[in-house]
Amino acid sequence: MSSTDGGPDLEQAIRDLLDRRAVTSSICPSDVARAVRPDDWRPLMEPVRQAAARLTEAGEVQITQRGEVVDPTTARGPIRIRRPRD
Repeated sequence: MSSTDGGPDLEQAIRDLLDRRAVTSSICPSDVARAVRPDDWRPLMEPVRQAAARLTEAGEVQITQRGEVVDPTTARGPIRIRRPRD
């Protein structure tokens, strides 16, 4: 898979962006899409959400809306991605 279809490149981009942020910070899917493809990032929005969902299943990240952890399979609207918190 490549970064255009939601494969490992997007998952790694999520990890890389989170590694560069404070532990308490989160990122927007658009941050990831823009980092991977700055000139044509919009088509990557759904693949980034899918990559974040896979990382959620693996326990690497959490998906939030309005600061609350949500199920990525049912979340609609804007989301944020963060490292898991206790």
